[in-house]
Amino acid sequence: PLVFMTYLNPIYVFGREKFFTLCEEVGISGVIVPDMPFEEKGELASVANKHGVGVVSLIAPTSENRIEMIAKDAEGFVYCVSSLGVTGMRSEIKTDIKSIVETIRKYTDIPVAVGFGISKPEQAEAMARVSDGAIVGSAIVKIVAEHGEHADQALFDYVQSMKQAVLKADA
Repeated sequence: PLVFMTYLNPIYVFGREKFFTLCEEVGISGVIVPDMPFEEKGELASVANKHGVGVVSLIAPTSENRIEMIAKDAEGFVYCVSSLGVTGMRSEIKTDIKSIVETIRKYTDIPVAVGFGISKPEQAEAMARVSDGAIVGSAIVKIVAEHGEHADQALFDYVQSMKQAVLKADA
């Protein structure tokens, strides 16, 4: 599956119907919208789902009642936010992810992947030990920014190292 991450404003500026029509045409199966409050998900999902595109739910460290509400509504997979704040690379992740993932799993059977700040193989391995996977974004954007059109090999090498770390967690 191909999942696209964007913010809410560009979707509205572009036009929700036009945006999700284009997502459908190019094979996007889901979108991650990190600045969208859960309470606004239904409005976006109603348009997205018409085009076969899921809206991934994000769960940050919060109350169990809120985790339950979001997890029960989730589709595709749950994006478990590793720490509060904005996306980007972090040197370490201090949140008790295992506990949050266990709480999420009480309310849904769909996969739970952890993201926000994961940039090193050791972090990906640690997240994969307590969840179904690790989500990497900013580190990949950084590689593309550094290498431009010639980022292919650097991206391949980086993704392979992260994949091996996740597979190591399953061993």
